[in-house]
Amino acid sequence: MSRPINFCSGPAALPLPVLERIQAELPDFQGSGVSVMEHSHRDRLIVRLFEETEAQLKTLLGVGDTYRVLFLPGGATLQFSQVPMNLLNPGDTAAYVTTGAWSQKAMKEAQKYASPVEVASAIDTNFTTMPHPDSWQIPEASKYLHICTNETIHGVEWFGSLAGVELPVVADMSSHLLSRSMPIQEFDLIYAGAQKNLGTAGVTIVLVKTELLGECQSTTPSLMDYRQQIASDSMVNTPPVYPVWVLSLVLQWLNSIGGVDAVEALNRKKAASLYQVIDDSAFYHNPVALDCRSLMNIPFVLADANLDGRFVEQSIKEGLLNLKGHRSVGGMRASIYNAITQTEVDTLIAFMREFERTAA
Repeated sequence: MSRPINFCSGPAALPLPVLERIQAELPDFQGSGVSVMEHSHRDRLIVRLFEETEAQLKTLLGVGDTYRVLFLPGGATLQFSQVPMNLLNPGDTAAYVTTGAWSQKAMKEAQKYASPVEVASAIDTNFTTMPHPDSWQIPEASKYLHICTNETIHGVEWFGSLAGVELPVVADMSSHLLSRSMPIQEFDLIYAGAQKNLGTAGVTIVLVKTELLGECQSTTPSLMDYRQQIASDSMVNTPPVYPVWVLSLVLQWLNSIGGVDAVEALNRKKAASLYQVIDDSAFYHNPVALDCRSLMNIPFVLADANLDGRFVEQSIKEGLLNLKGHRSVGGMRASIYNAITQTEVDTLIAFMREFERTAA
């Protein structure tokens, strides 16, 4: 029996070669005779795993020693709090660009620790556009600018430049980090939950310029202090070893297929083919503006919403999983992360065309 295709926004599909390596190597990590999950995090094998994974990630991102990589628990959602705890004092201002639901959540959390200001929002277009930088009203006192560069729910992605922003830039890149080449040097802190495009749930990657960090808020728990995590190499307490190992396997797989440039070419082709079938049809519709359509998360609605249930039911029978859209948006959504192949996208396209033909 062939495996179903997982179009979930997260936890998302993993590359089959990675799954096969996990299956083969799980009982015996690097010849030690025990699994990666059983090793002490003080064991040299695990320390080396963290060192090598950080080095792999920095190489793929094209950054040097001005950045450190942290492997932290709590998901990207915890970073909504951890960022202001580390970068702001009570009463400090930060600038937040609202590009979708996750941006809204990030600002709401930041309000508990400081005084963030919404400097731009695309809510008037129901988050089908990205606010243009010319419209951003950034207070001079702002300590950083925060932006979610790919919104999984609404399917919008930032393709512009932030080089002109004259303050540190913080970005939530959970759903598209390493999906394409990006000007990483424009960002001072990037965070990303692994379970969308980089691995499995349980670890969050934080890439941060060390010069950005000063004193955190006095009430910040030690576990959430970036400086302490850097000093302890992400091991203030027992870290999420298994998810870091899976992350390392995903990074090795990415290197094996040609790295970021190669996967970007594949991702652009996949997205273009799926958007084309949507745009060529009067039966399907994607509401997102052309200049900010996500390469990773593609929402679409059917001309007749009464057919939504039938579409989902039949897609599951065909082995196409998790196509139902987020409850706040409705319709459908196909998340086509790095692990999804062109053949799998073509299978979805064939199903969509056949469904349109029989439903008409």
